[in-house]
Amino acid sequence: MVFKRLLGSLGVGGPTVDTVLDPGPVRPGGALTGRVRLEGGQAGFDIEGITLELVARVEAEHEEGEREGTVAFERFTVGGGFRLAEGEERDVPFSVSLPWETPVTELYGQPLGIVLGVRTELSVAGAKDKGDLDPLTVGPLPVQEAVLEAFGRLGFGFRSADLEYGRIGGTGQQLPFYQEIEIVPSPEYADRVNEVEVTFLAGPGGMEVVLEADRRGGLLSGGHDALTRFTVGLHDSRDWTAEVDGWMRELVERRASHGSPVPYGSHADHHRSGPGVGTAVAAGAAGLAVGVVGGMVAAEVVDEIGDFFEGEEEEE
Repeated sequence: MVFKRLLGSLGVGGPTVDTVLDPGPVRPGGALTGRVRLEGGQAGFDIEGITLELVARVEAEHEEGEREGTVAFERFTVGGGFRLAEGEERDVPFSVSLPWETPVTELYGQPLGIVLGVRTELSVAGAKDKGDLDPLTVGPLPVQEAVLEAFGRLGFGFRSADLEYGRIGGTGQQLPFYQEIEIVPSPEYADRVNEVEVTFLAGPGGMEVVLEADRRGGLLSGGHDALTRFTVGLHDSRDWTAEVDGWMRELVERRASHGSPVPYGSHADHHRSGPGVGTAVAAGAAGLAVGVVGGMVAAEVVDEIGDFFEGEEEEE
């Protein structure tokens, strides 16, 4: 999709900018490529800088409840230091690397409801102007896809995915938010677990998979959360179905109350931290859509994504 915007800070006659991303999804840690198209205005202008800003819609917990907002999580300078003549057309190609923790927005071409965008900032004559948002589509790493497919083969189903503002204690998390993928349990675990949350924290040397289960209570006890963490390589070749099944068996056997420390061998306890958040958690960075493949993503998810970008444009 191409967005066109008059550089508002320069008024009528200023240059215009279009940002065009190359088609197809990108992957966490992979290259985001495209070009910035500039068209000169009614006079020549010195283009001091062209910056791409990655933004995400995230949720944050407050005392009065949960709120949503936009968070910028990376910036890249992709050009600048030249003069754009009157009426001149110029393309500035770019290739930048996405953060490894960039959330996944789709699986098998089906949207997960995660909203990411690329905003272009043009610096001209000491003034800066942020243009419209261009939707960013991110697919899963092969290891992330393998883990999620294993959940699907075990009978788990996709419920929802979102981005939570805050940090997961005891991890090397780099971004100011993390992705949660909520899945419904398979029949084998339905009597013990209400829901499972999966989070990936990927990096160039591997990935943490943290699982949290909302466990059902019995007649004489209330429900509570259990969590555990596993580390995998980005190029591991395993029997992922058996691996994930083992993870789940370990998870449901844990006796951990919600918010209390959970031992994991020699690993440190993991807790989410953020505005109004103090509960123990599971961690990671990137995607799932086990049930999405079966058509569980409704049309309103797509509408919701469209509303987000339209709302951003109106605010501009």
